[in-house]
Amino acid sequence: MHDDRILVEARLKRVLEERIRPAVYPESVPLDVAVWHAPGEPVAVAEGLAADVEPIETGTRWGAPWGTSWFRITGTVPPAWAGRTVEALLDLGFDENMPGFQCEGLVYRPDGTPVKGLNPRNQWVRIGAPVEGGEEVRLHIEAASNPVILDYHPFLPTQLGDRETAGSEPQYRLERMDLAVFDETVWQLVMDLEVLGELMAELPVESARRFDVLRAVVRALDALDLQDIGGTADAARERLTEVLSAPAAASAHRISAVGHAHIDSAWLWPLRETVRKVARTTSNMTALLEDEPDFVFAMSQAQQWAWVKEHRPEVWARVKEAVAEGRFVPAGGMWVEADTNMPGSEAMARQFVYGKRFFLDEFGIESDEAWLPDTFGFAAGLPQIIKAAGSKWLLTQKISWSQINKFPHHTFQWEGIDGTRIFTHFPPVDTYNCSMKGSEIAHAAANFKDKGVARRSLAPTGWGDGGGGTTREMVAKAARLRDLEGSATVVWETPREFFTKAAAEYPDAPVWVGELYLELHRATLTSQAGTKQGNRRSEHLLREAELWAATAAVRTGLPYPHEDLDRIWKTVLLHQFHDILPGSSIAWVHREARATYRRVAEELGEIIENAQRSLAGEGTTRLLFNSTPHTRDGVPAGGAGTPRSAGEVALASRAQGGYVLDNGRLRVEVDGRGLVVSAYDLTAEREAVAPGSAANLLQIHPDFPNMWDAWDVDEFYRNTVTDLVDVDDVVPGEDGVSVRIVRSFGASKVVQVLSLAPDAPRLDIDTEVDWHETEKFLKLAFPLDVHAERYASETQFGHFYRPTHTNTSWDAAKFEACNHRFVHIEEPGWGVALVNDTTYGHDVTRTVRDEDGGTTTVVRVSLLRAPRFPDPETDQDVHRFRHAMVAGGGIADAVREGWRINLPQRRLTGAREVAPLIGVDEDAVVVTAVKLADDGTGDVVVRCHEAHGGRTRATLTAGFDVASVAVVDLLERPLHGEAAPSRDGNRISLRLRPFELVTLRLRRV
Repeated sequence: MHDDRILVEARLKRVLEERIRPAVYPESVPLDVAVWHAPGEPVAVAEGLAADVEPIETGTRWGAPWGTSWFRITGTVPPAWAGRTVEALLDLGFDENMPGFQCEGLVYRPDGTPVKGLNPRNQWVRIGAPVEGGEEVRLHIEAASNPVILDYHPFLPTQLGDRETAGSEPQYRLERMDLAVFDETVWQLVMDLEVLGELMAELPVESARRFDVLRAVVRALDALDLQDIGGTADAARERLTEVLSAPAAASAHRISAVGHAHIDSAWLWPLRETVRKVARTTSNMTALLEDEPDFVFAMSQAQQWAWVKEHRPEVWARVKEAVAEGRFVPAGGMWVEADTNMPGSEAMARQFVYGKRFFLDEFGIESDEAWLPDTFGFAAGLPQIIKAAGSKWLLTQKISWSQINKFPHHTFQWEGIDGTRIFTHFPPVDTYNCSMKGSEIAHAAANFKDKGVARRSLAPTGWGDGGGGTTREMVAKAARLRDLEGSATVVWETPREFFTKAAAEYPDAPVWVGELYLELHRATLTSQAGTKQGNRRSEHLLREAELWAATAAVRTGLPYPHEDLDRIWKTVLLHQFHDILPGSSIAWVHREARATYRRVAEELGEIIENAQRSLAGEGTTRLLFNSTPHTRDGVPAGGAGTPRSAGEVALASRAQGGYVLDNGRLRVEVDGRGLVVSAYDLTAEREAVAPGSAANLLQIHPDFPNMWDAWDVDEFYRNTVTDLVDVDDVVPGEDGVSVRIVRSFGASKVVQVLSLAPDAPRLDIDTEVDWHETEKFLKLAFPLDVHAERYASETQFGHFYRPTHTNTSWDAAKFEACNHRFVHIEEPGWGVALVNDTTYGHDVTRTVRDEDGGTTTVVRVSLLRAPRFPDPETDQDVHRFRHAMVAGGGIADAVREGWRINLPQRRLTGAREVAPLIGVDEDAVVVTAVKLADDGTGDVVVRCHEAHGGRTRATLTAGFDVASVAVVDLLERPLHGEAAPSRDGNRISLRLRPFELVTLRLRRV
């Protein structure tokens, strides 16, 4: 037989596009449309429904950027349509290629009842099935004219990303507004042919199955009268019955489809618009659940559920009903789908505390999985946090975006820094917006890395970001793929059902140890410095507020501010969403974030001051409140007392120009360029700065990545570098024992103050940058005379090691990485730590010197970038950073100094010293939280971990009478099977393995 595949495939494509799809709606009549454009921000539903409207014709442009228009749609069903299915077709001016990235609408009935969302791939509203004829139709659309930020030519700078700069030019043209007859038989024929045509394209050319499908398609098309599609659709479908009923092979890959709509809590739209995106999507999904009995839908991010409850109670009622039926599933157990690299230890823990507690309180449902399809890589400390929250599984998708190395597994055990393992799945479909296309299903089966030992994967199915979620077309395709020869099988299942089966099927899954590094989006560790600084500061202020409020509640009876702290925590957690904290959102989002962090700082400052005043009383004794987890200036951790006298720092002129700083432990030479040419450890008699090099060196690179401006830095940025060695001024600082350096470059200016700590081998570096560069990357470099093949980087509840070399492609790909408070590099017995109060991105490289054969290891801190998309004015502002170089110390010094630089001293006068509420006698055991229990019982909750990477014993002493102590999970629930630690009165004995996290609940007498 001659090969006519190309001919048949071309015929199928044209007949589908030009004849069959148009026949789904064979008859239509126009609707009457009127509109009211709301001034300013969105209004309440009742106000929008009651507004005075004016007529508007299709073809009319509407919608200023970020505006809201309320359309009133009216009409009458023709009597001749009696007995038929009728739908309204409502096209606001959609581009079907941009679901989630343009205008959207939510349809209401006149009484305010939500019907469903309108999106580019979901433009219909069912009027009746069947209708009687003559029905009056009246609908209202709350339409958002969100501008297109990420257009066909992506990453072009635009002022549309902030309402303050977006202008008023209408963004859309009102298109079809009709009542139409819906021919379900023709629609089902479309689904049949799409599924078979897509399957056929994925089958091998030599496959008999491919030609069985091809011949069936030919017979079906031959049965169609192209002038009477509706009248012959049944006959065409009959010709397809046999090939659609042929069962899948027993060995076929099994796909668990989960209805899904990944909605970024902010990205190319502000937070307020996400509230409405979620309402539209949940309205769509509750409507689809009513129509499709096999369908299940999962939604993550407790914050988004809370928005629906608060802002759309009429939608919330329908959501609660669907949850009760078990088909609308709370997923993930986190407050938002957060970035996991940058949030600190406590913040990462609280993501699960607040997320899981919301679902438990509202529905009695505990999420067993962490659901993070779009997060930009995963920190090595995360597995034990997931476990400590009572969860056991992780799903993500983003690692498939890595540019260089293909991850070797799709299902595996992920082992974190403490040895905790979490069963993890990467869907091989390689998208979290699966639409049930044949190419996607075939790719999932072919791409699956664990063939032969596992045969099951998950497919998150639906349009995200306000695209409306899963569509009826996706459900129809999944039904045909349930058991179809030549295809993977597809069944709708909840995440729990999938993970339970996958874990049972693959008990010996391979193990991946350490971070899940995304080889992409590395610049998110630096973009939008103001947002990152606000996050770091907020995290530490929350620590202080809880510590001192709990201490005051126990000691003085000051009411503990449960509600205020809960509200603030939720605000901070929201802003850790994976497009806010990483700096990849529009200008509007970051402008609001900076204002929010300022309010948070003010409110937490008041809580801290009130608690400390209550503890100190009225008096004239000078007190230092020590919020760090280590003794500071003679004051114990978590206590307040009179600090011991500090040592002295001397400043002298340097013979070759510049100055010498000396505190008896570290001698630092600053040359006439303001560069540190020597940092000599007087105790170890050892130089920290590499020979012939200079530290505190600012370097600037061009920064124009191939794509994803705010997200990416491509390795070729290193090819060109300018050392900023020209200086305007190098003079003594105002205190007389520091050095002040002023530099100008481009349109920017830097002022630095270098000073020595009076009692430690620590050089403090305060940097102020008035930044006005474009597409540039600013680094701060420290070339160190240290030979090391790896370095330590702090992460949640510990640290882990990365190589300094580039032996493999996996090593080379980590040319920009994340740290929290410190990076530490050492030879046995002697090291150097770089600590910071606000930065995350860094790089470490090494070279061997020709002159002496020694190794220079360069640690560089990433300070600022200047991408122009999606915020064309990114970081054009004054920024302040604090860093310190700690010479001669080990990991213990890095941990201690990292905490100190982030928790500056608080001094006030009072009547009495304050003993710690909780004390620990071992520096390796770091207390990350002291608070009162969330349930209001007054119990004291203490969270701590081993921070140095070794086994340790410690005694925790409570500064109050303890009735009992229990080991609890992050939600402060007793851990079954976990014995209570031994206790002698108020002294509790702890034995911790490396990096082990422990939460204790102490009941007071």
